[in-house]
Amino acid sequence: MPLGFSVEALVPGARVSDPPRMGLVRLGESEWLDPVPDLAARAAAFDAHPDSVLVTPEAEPGIAELANLLGVPGGIEACARSVWEDLCIMVQPAPGEPFRLAAAAVGFPTDWRIAEKLGQPVHAVHAPIPGYAQYLASGVDKFMNGLQSFNLFGRNNAFVVPSGNLRYMPEAPMAQRFAHVTAENAGDTLFVRCEREALRRLPRSRAIVFTIGIYVEPLHALSDAAVTHIASSLAGFGEAELERRGASHYGAALAHYAAARAGNRQAA
Repeated sequence: MPLGFSVEALVPGARVSDPPRMGLVRLGESEWLDPVPDLAARAAAFDAHPDSVLVTPEAEPGIAELANLLGVPGGIEACARSVWEDLCIMVQPAPGEPFRLAAAAVGFPTDWRIAEKLGQPVHAVHAPIPGYAQYLASGVDKFMNGLQSFNLFGRNNAFVVPSGNLRYMPEAPMAQRFAHVTAENAGDTLFVRCEREALRRLPRSRAIVFTIGIYVEPLHALSDAAVTHIASSLAGFGEAELERRGASHYGAALAHYAAARAGNRQAA
């Protein structure tokens, strides 16, 4: 299934059941980056949050190569300001070893902080994901080790969140985040947040560029099929993943809204 550049296009390919999977699809060059980035929103994010960029010396060759590829003078922040996607540079300390996060420019984070992940291997970066170590860690390491520069791959995630902000860094506990959500207002107060991710290996530095494009829409703006797909996660995910996503605080409202949408469709 090809990846698009909107929540509606991305939702059908989003994981809504356990166990976790890579879910990679091959991308063409024109499918790598969003062709119509909102550069004003990007600039505003980086202007407001200077801690959104961190770089280690190991990443410099990869950053220089990426800047050349994008035709952008400057470092990773300049690159990230020129595209819609957040940018991460992964480097491999030695052949066969796991890749590590060596630099990142993340204007639209989804509840994670670069400072807590920088320098860590891929499996540690993804440690909060239930089942990652069991089902994905070795496969991801093998995939990244074998990735060639002439290939591009992408995947996507979808989350239900109580905010339409592109930068999602809530400080409140889950119960408080979703406290304003009810069965009656779920269409307006629950949002589907998609991360459109892509991986490509740079031919000279051999670093891997990991891009993350963020797309957010309220439930009411999505099709019936998209709402049904997202609601199926309530039964598809196991207890640990549902807890990580805070589903106990929005699940009843989401289920009620999805059922109402389905009922309206059948009545019509």
